[in-house]
Amino acid sequence: MADQPIYKRVLLKLSGEALMGAKGYGIDGAVVDRIATEVVEAYRLGVEIGIVVGGGNIFRGVSVAAEGGDRTTGDHLGMLATVMNSLTIRSAIAARGVPSEVLSAVAMPTVCDTFTQRGADAAFAAKKVVVFAGGTGNPFFTTDSGAALRAAEMNCDALLKGTQVDGIYSADPKKDPTATRYETLTHQEVLSRGLAVMDAAAIALARDNRIPVIVFSIHESGSFVDVLLGRGRATIVTP
Repeated sequence: MADQPIYKRVLLKLSGEALMGAKGYGIDGAVVDRIATEVVEAYRLGVEIGIVVGGGNIFRGVSVAAEGGDRTTGDHLGMLATVMNSLTIRSAIAARGVPSEVLSAVAMPTVCDTFTQRGADAAFAAKKVVVFAGGTGNPFFTTDSGAALRAAEMNCDALLKGTQVDGIYSADPKKDPTATRYETLTHQEVLSRGLAVMDAAAIALARDNRIPVIVFSIHESGSFVDVLLGRGRATIVTP
């Protein structure tokens, strides 16, 4: 176990559903506050942190397509939902005295700056927590793919995915009590076994850029910092 963080710069991927807490929709302020507190704790350990948050607590583009609607429009609505979540996260972090900035792949200059790699580099250099909104800015790509893309662009040491469970399992452990939990996997094993922790494009992008993917439970208090210190319960996916 490490006394100091084992990663210098990380990308934290949060699902929109993680922000709902016990609610069936929207944002649970208590959950946002807890996550922001952990991000600030990690920041004060010297870790550079980028965050990508999904929008499924507000809107899921794939649900439009499933009902026979236009997938492109649905995905655009989902991107707007990620901006709402990102602004919420940024505000909670800033309220704790840590500078934070939202950069959106979808231009929304009234509410946040537009993502460029130069702008993100400048934000990290200014010691800000950087929240990447708007996914990749394109339909038909998930926010998991957006997280892998930003992790690669920003030369992150690891991509940490906060999920509903404490790692990767052979099946959904909430539905199948016999599901096997993995401590370690390779990117190729995740792909070949069809393990649904992230979409295939995201895993392939992480593999091609040799970025470890660490899957942990965002619902366990202190789990984010524990993983950064090398002592958390998680599944580690390596090249």
